[in-house]
Amino acid sequence: KPQLVASNDRFCRFLEEYCPVVTETYYPTIWCWEGRVQTLLRPFITSRPQVQYRNELIKTADGGQISLDWFDNNDSLYHPDTSTRPTVLLLPGLTGTSKESYILHMIHQSKTLGYRCVVFNNRGIAGEDLLTPRTYCAANTEDLEYVIHHIHSLHPSAPFMAAGVSMGGMLLLNYLGKTGRDTPLMAAAIFSAGWNVFESIASLEKPLNWLLFNYYLTTCLQSSISRHRQMLEKLCDIDLVMKARTIREFDKRFTSVMFGYRTVDDYYEEASPCRKLKSVGIPVLCLNSVDDVFSPAHAIPVETAKQNANIALVLTSCGGHIGFLEGIWPRKCTYMDRVFKQFVQAMFEHGNKIFS
Repeated sequence: KPQLVASNDRFCRFLEEYCPVVTETYYPTIWCWEGRVQTLLRPFITSRPQVQYRNELIKTADGGQISLDWFDNNDSLYHPDTSTRPTVLLLPGLTGTSKESYILHMIHQSKTLGYRCVVFNNRGIAGEDLLTPRTYCAANTEDLEYVIHHIHSLHPSAPFMAAGVSMGGMLLLNYLGKTGRDTPLMAAAIFSAGWNVFESIASLEKPLNWLLFNYYLTTCLQSSISRHRQMLEKLCDIDLVMKARTIREFDKRFTSVMFGYRTVDDYYEEASPCRKLKSVGIPVLCLNSVDDVFSPAHAIPVETAKQNANIALVLTSCGGHIGFLEGIWPRKCTYMDRVFKQFVQAMFEHGNKIFS
């Protein structure tokens, strides 16, 4: 069974009643139970549900633009009134967009419940142009704050939640730690977040992990930079950035420079959600696997989480990073998908039992 960590008895009882998946035994797919294998195979094994998006480009105060992909769910039987239709904001991972299979599955789960979804694509990675020399990072929450208030202004009467995956989860946690209760969001779900960036980077720099994950992710980051080279070379030495062979080198030469940090360590300190967990002011459910090389078990802030009644951690022994595959042939629903569906439904339909 997963380990459920929560200091708030009311929150615990709420989850046990309305989100029982967090107390059920998770059986990983027997032929790929190891964390790194789960992480590598999930994108290739899981299906990709068809989703028809409506794209919206919104302008930011600094002259940039952000691409939002809306799934309006206008055929919703449970919530036909668009003004009060529950809305879920989805935040993909480091180089992810609305096309990621885990995002498509979350939208598929939301569709069956009658909810609306919006995917927040970080600047410059969903095919849109960069209008200013600025991209994104896990520590800077300005774009996310702008998007949240934009969505809320369009549907002020609609219940509103958010779910973040990997770096998207880190960004969401950093936002919640900064805003406390002063947010339109009623709750949030976090999946496979890296809690302490120093420990995540150290894990990813181990030889096998570097070969399997670190180098590939670095090249993905460089590819997105290369596409906007003409705009970004105003800010830093792109040729030096393209020579990076690790995420740490990339962040040292690009991310920390772009966002004005004195050193890469200063950036990593600010980007680590474990520092802000005590300040989160709304109910948050966080799912991690203890065999996730992106978020080592010893770096998961269990004791800190116990000090905030709004936080519940669900820790599985297997599952890897955004893996959580189950069943003999795990094409469709994963354990992560089931946690997402039950928690979102629980909050939208019974959340008043926590708030009362």
